[in-house]
Amino acid sequence: MKRERLDFLADSPLYTKRLAFYVGRRVRASTIQDVARELKLDWHTVKELEKPYMRAQLERAGTPSPRAIGIDEVSIRKGHTYRIVVSNLIRSRPIWFGGEDRSEASMRQFYDWLGENKAKRIRLAVMDMGKPFRNVAGEKAPQAAILFDKFHVMRHLGEALDKVRKSEYARLSGKERRYIKGQKYTLLSGKENLSIDGRKALKTLLAANKRPEYRLPAQGVLRPALGV
Repeated sequence: MKRERLDFLADSPLYTKRLAFYVGRRVRASTIQDVARELKLDWHTVKELEKPYMRAQLERAGTPSPRAIGIDEVSIRKGHTYRIVVSNLIRSRPIWFGGEDRSEASMRQFYDWLGENKAKRIRLAVMDMGKPFRNVAGEKAPQAAILFDKFHVMRHLGEALDKVRKSEYARLSGKERRYIKGQKYTLLSGKENLSIDGRKALKTLLAANKRPEYRLPAQGVLRPALGV
């Protein structure tokens, strides 16, 4: 038995390329679930039909030459199975997805795919504070400035502030603990997100922790302005 190959069929012999490309264009503006409901198809069928359209778009775009890239990882299964995603920040679109984990070896696969000449044209690399991404960027694109994304910087600052808050609460006793007790949200939130009571509490905390101003006496000795 022999099956004749027809050029107008998609990867699946049950659908035409025209339908596959229609599904691909629809998924650009809608979710897979919405398109599946609209066309009365299974979710996995829509997912498979989308792939030929995506491959055609990648071939049409060719290998990019980004000036600013964003590097992050995504979890693809439950647990700790990750892949690296690199985006062109100027054009606001992903350009590479791969690797086996978040290691330096996986990160090097992107630069090998991009090529040495195009890697030298990168001027900015935005990433988290993990060493693998930073080390490989310094190795493959040393001319690029490295910028840590705000989320990870703020997370580390929040953790440091919470650590100090707990240590100060343990150090104080009695009425002095009123400056720390119940103030975690006040300390870790932005001022614009606080309620009126929260802003009053923050003002009290800042006043209690304000360092005294210093002035330079005639003798040239630094002393507190309050004479303490």
